[in-house]
Amino acid sequence: MTNLLVMLGFFIASFFIGYILISRIPSLLHTPLMSMTNAVSGVTILGAMLLFTISGTATENIFGSLAIVAATFNVVGGFAITDRMLGLFKGKSKKENF
Repeated sequence: MTNLLVMLGFFIASFFIGYILISRIPSLLHTPLMSMTNAVSGVTILGAMLLFTISGTATENIFGSLAIVAATFNVVGGFAITDRMLGLFKGKSKKENF
């Protein structure tokens, strides 16, 4: 139970510190930051999946599942936003010009 409280404390502290740091980043750096967070989320997914190979308690499995869902949401959302931003730089087709 003590380990769970320590991990929960780190999670809450990292959430607030991350929010403060990200809110102060200039707009020009958001795209490189997004690609970095996608990479970190990918590592989080792999790490959580590896932890499922070790038998754990029900609470650990629930938190591991939540980590996988949140990281997957971040990766998919990051790719969708990046694709949308790249679409802004594509030229218009000839049919759209008329």
